[in-house]
Amino acid sequence: MDIIQIFGYIGALCIGIILGLIGGGGSILTVPILVYLLYFNPVIATAYSLFVVGVSALVGAIHNIRKGLVDFRTAIVFAIPALLAVYTTRKFIVPTIPERLFSIGDYVVTKDVGIMTFFAVIMLLASISMIITKREKQQEETAIRYNYPIIFIEGIAVGVLTGIVGAGGGFLIIPALVLLAKLPMKKAVATSLLIIAIKSLIGFIGDIENLTIDWSFLLSFTSISIAGIFIGMWLTNFINGKKLKKGFGWFVLIMGIYIIFKEFTK
Repeated sequence: MDIIQIFGYIGALCIGIILGLIGGGGSILTVPILVYLLYFNPVIATAYSLFVVGVSALVGAIHNIRKGLVDFRTAIVFAIPALLAVYTTRKFIVPTIPERLFSIGDYVVTKDVGIMTFFAVIMLLASISMIITKREKQQEETAIRYNYPIIFIEGIAVGVLTGIVGAGGGFLIIPALVLLAKLPMKKAVATSLLIIAIKSLIGFIGDIENLTIDWSFLLSFTSISIAGIFIGMWLTNFINGKKLKKGFGWFVLIMGIYIIFKEFTK
């Protein structure tokens, strides 16, 4: 194991610490860590990321269930189209993406470059949602109303997105739960973790049937990340996670720009 790979495992710990501190966002670093520090190709990296994201989100969801913050009906309504979409994407769509996508002059854009570039664009969108923080208004408990057609379409879109890049998509799910199901912000954040856990782990099942999984590595990497979550939760006693969110958003923005630069200057 070289020094770069050691930094990869340290990165796994950092993913969990960030999740524990700010309640989300850390998982978006999983794919870059697996690709650039641990030398996995993007298809394997996005598959492993689904498992890490799913298990990490499940830990957070269980914590929120105990606090009574998860709305199960909303989670089910949103998760069904999302999990069907993410499973279909990982099982059927990702394996059929051609190795050569298109050419720009003499430069050939490959499947790996395409996946990482698309992932970088998602990182940029996620970073903006973290940097531009709106003041949360006090919301009264209102009757939850479901716009089923829009929720179905949103669930499919988030599922396909998760399937391609291996990230949870919380920055898309939370606004959807607030706007389409009229959930208060705290419940939306808590419920989104359960949705992310379900669809990520279902999507990973699609990969088990297509890829050879290194379970010893994956379980050790995930265990380190989960340990980081508990460290992050403990650190919230001393550090205000909300104040860190904007700074982390800027870091994700820089990482997204770096990935685009790196992929197109190989």
